[in-house]
Amino acid sequence: MDIRELVRPKVNESIPQLSPGDTVRVSLRVREGERERIQNFQGMVIRIRRGVDGGRFTVRRVAYGVGVEYTLPFQSPLIERVEVLRKGKARRARLYYMRGLSAKRARLKEKRSSATPTETTSNAKE
Repeated sequence: MDIRELVRPKVNESIPQLSPGDTVRVSLRVREGERERIQNFQGMVIRIRRGVDGGRFTVRRVAYGVGVEYTLPFQSPLIERVEVLRKGKARRARLYYMRGLSAKRARLKEKRSSATPTETTSNAKE
């Protein structure tokens, strides 16, 4: 018997397709006493882990010179929404080396989307 047959993870529809190197803004529900509010956390996805439990992803940012990382489950009800702000061009699945870099070295190139080629038939001879 497999655990996948017993438990089906609930997929959060507000999370788009993510990949390592993406810069994302995660809106989290934060509870303070009896009140609840939305708090944004913006950073780079340095790890995605898929698994039987639905998986999780790690987002890293540097705030006031201190690195802060959140590891969030994909099926978490505390995630209000995830916005992909920038697609990063990464050649690795785990970007742990970003922890040792700072400033301009910690930036990744942006992944360019494939644009439709424009037809240049206006100058063609008939």
